[in-house]
Amino acid sequence: MLRSLGAVSIAMIALLGVLPAFADPALGPVSTTAEMNARAVTSLLFKAKPGERPNLSGKFLVYLDLSELNFKGANLAHSDFYGTDFTGANLKGADLSHTRLDRSVLIRADLSGANLSGATILRPTIYTDLSNNTHDAPHFSGANLTDVHVQAELSGSDFRGADLTNANFYPREGRPGEGTLATTYRNVLKYCDFSGAKLHDANMERAVLWFAKFKGADLTGANFTDADLSRADFSGADISGTDFARADLDGANFVGAIGIAQAKGLDQSVNLDRALR
Repeated sequence: MLRSLGAVSIAMIALLGVLPAFADPALGPVSTTAEMNARAVTSLLFKAKPGERPNLSGKFLVYLDLSELNFKGANLAHSDFYGTDFTGANLKGADLSHTRLDRSVLIRADLSGANLSGATILRPTIYTDLSNNTHDAPHFSGANLTDVHVQAELSGSDFRGADLTNANFYPREGRPGEGTLATTYRNVLKYCDFSGAKLHDANMERAVLWFAKFKGADLTGANFTDADLSRADFSGADISGTDFARADLDGANFVGAIGIAQAKGLDQSVNLDRALR
């Protein structure tokens, strides 16, 4: 029954102290006893002086309601935020490197310029309801997302100028019983804006990227095998060594793309004849 609850509901119940240890299928039981409560976190952030970077690194801060808080560029590195609610939070410039944001709530969260290198964002809550309003999507513009591991629907998210070098958007989980599918068969990234972003060696296999923008992006060595790139815009992007094997390129725009002769798998792609070149 617990698995049917959304991340918001789980976080709320945990705050009331009635939720037992939650078993994450990939990582095992997650204790609901946070190292600090939401009041203590709020107080620490509020007391931070101008120019002072609050330090919450290495903390176990699961299932907390930290919505609407201004983190003032806090150091949150190596902390655990499983199931924590960051709705509307200002995380601009925060250090979230090697954090766990699995099952967290990122509705309208602003992570622009944040350091998320090595972080995991598995099955977060992104939208307020089932209509999946893209205005609820978080912002990652200018963020450091190198080596991040993502399994999510993030349609409408802003990744402009972000560094996604070696980012892993592969939808299968690395856990016992290898090959087991995650909650969704594909990562869904419709209407996302990756303009000017760096996706060198990023793994976007099977991702749904309808109308995604890659204008001027560095896609060298990126993997788009089996991805749905319908109406995606690659104008001005460097696609040298990018793998498009079995990708759906219906209406994709490659006008002005760099390195198209060096791209891989175009001969195996779907609807290449309907792409603009």
